[in-house]
Amino acid sequence: MATPMKVIQVLPALEAGGVERGTLEIAAALVAAGHQSVVVSAGGRLVNELCQAGSQHVCWNIGRKRPATLLEVRRFRRWLAAQNADILHVRSRLPAWICWLAWRRLNAARRPRFVTTVHGLYSVNAYSAVMTRGERVIVVSDTARRYVVDNYPRTDENKLVRIFRGVDRARYRPGFRPSEKWLETWRADFPQLAGKRLVTLPGRLTRLKGHHQFIDALAQLRKRFGDVAGVAVGAAAPEHRALEESLKARAPWLVFTGHRTDLREITAISSAVVSFSTHPESFGRTVLEALMLGTPVVGYDHGGVGEILAQLFPAGRAVAGDSEDAAEKLAMVLADEEAARGRIRAAVDERGQLFDIEHMCSQTLDVYRQLHGERSP
Repeated sequence: MATPMKVIQVLPALEAGGVERGTLEIAAALVAAGHQSVVVSAGGRLVNELCQAGSQHVCWNIGRKRPATLLEVRRFRRWLAAQNADILHVRSRLPAWICWLAWRRLNAARRPRFVTTVHGLYSVNAYSAVMTRGERVIVVSDTARRYVVDNYPRTDENKLVRIFRGVDRARYRPGFRPSEKWLETWRADFPQLAGKRLVTLPGRLTRLKGHHQFIDALAQLRKRFGDVAGVAVGAAAPEHRALEESLKARAPWLVFTGHRTDLREITAISSAVVSFSTHPESFGRTVLEALMLGTPVVGYDHGGVGEILAQLFPAGRAVAGDSEDAAEKLAMVLADEEAARGRIRAAVDERGQLFDIEHMCSQTLDVYRQLHGERSP
């Protein structure tokens, strides 16, 4: 058995989202492999799940965006020095600054190895550059790799490691159907969707997620298919309440579910899922989950979403920003949904391992082991 390691992951909070879910997945893989897993965050709804899987959680809000957070550097340095950890893995910019400022002043022979993950296409500036300072820099897609190479040319490309995010293929598999109990509850909650084919947009209500273009595409589809209904799954933050009201006023027929914890079930009963983000995303987890379930996806052909579609459903790639082209792609899917699902199933069988959670965890633990086995510079 490989030498046990102690790995500390750091992120702002453990509420919900792809970064948070990935942190839990790596934590579980560490524990399963006999390593010690510690996660530092401000807490949140996923803490219980993390701890039940065998990790330790340290509640520490070093992701709060205010000047006083920098005062945590010295205290974090003392704590880190006492941990005797082998790997320090940071996943967000402000925590990365606190960790890096603390880490760099520790004895190089005894401090943990420093790993960062570029999860997003951040604004390009000195603040974001900290994510390239890891001794290894994990990038979640080819898009994220190009972002680093193009915008931070001083970064040593040899330390970049592309590891696609992964999903649990036991949970996300073609042919999955929700339980009858879930279906009964869904029908009771949204009776207006009875007998309709659902086109679903997952994502928080922000202008970046393309809800207005979703409405444009749906308006065209509703003229061609009388049984199509649009569903927007995601909550609006307080600062986006006005956007939510404007969307509801513009499309009273669009169903807003608010925050849900059953996106897998909603995706499974949908005829199509869409991704209309106005700016390229570094990855696109909801797109991948839908395709792994066999649900057709139409998304703008840019960023990580375009990469995933190119691998698993090229017919779903729409010209970025073009709601008419997206509507045409959706119309082709809805005209022969079974054929679309068959193409997706074949692609998942052939190339799905690229996006498998076990593959992602194995590659990440390999990064840890390689660094752990190297002499610290």
